[in-house]
Amino acid sequence: MSVLPILLQGEPVLRQVAAPVGEITDSIRQLAADMTDTMYAAPGRGLAAPQVGHALRLFVIDAYWKDGVARAPRVMIDPEILWRSDDMATREEGCLSIPDLPVAVTRPATIAIAWTDLDGRRRQERVTGIEAVCVQHEQDHLDGILITDRLDPAARYRKADVLARLTGGSWTPGA
Repeated sequence: MSVLPILLQGEPVLRQVAAPVGEITDSIRQLAADMTDTMYAAPGRGLAAPQVGHALRLFVIDAYWKDGVARAPRVMIDPEILWRSDDMATREEGCLSIPDLPVAVTRPATIAIAWTDLDGRRRQERVTGIEAVCVQHEQDHLDGILITDRLDPAARYRKADVLARLTGGSWTPGA
């Protein structure tokens, strides 16, 4: 397994709508394993393939490991949000592609998601809390959306100095 460089805001792949993965190959399994290692090394709760330079609909999450719970990474391939609750929650989110810029984001508190796992099985689940936040955040990456896009104009203005410093490039966790 490898720790991959994480792309920073300003890299064009972060603004692309990612392509479906389709067939799960050994190279997809390796990418998922490397992304998991990278997520933990960063340390983050999720990482999407575009953040490591692959415009594919794939992300990894582990919503609870930073809270002292045993690691339980999940790989979601070709995910699709099926349902969103009307109940909304606002939570401060960070992004590995926009370091040092936490952003308050309001999202549905509960969602239903379908995805394919590494064994090629289609799965479906309802998630809530921090797990729902992680899934929606990573799903945004697959659609070329960053947390800065979720800022209202006044908040964007207040964070303009940090945003101006991020013009692309990458960083490697642990390097």
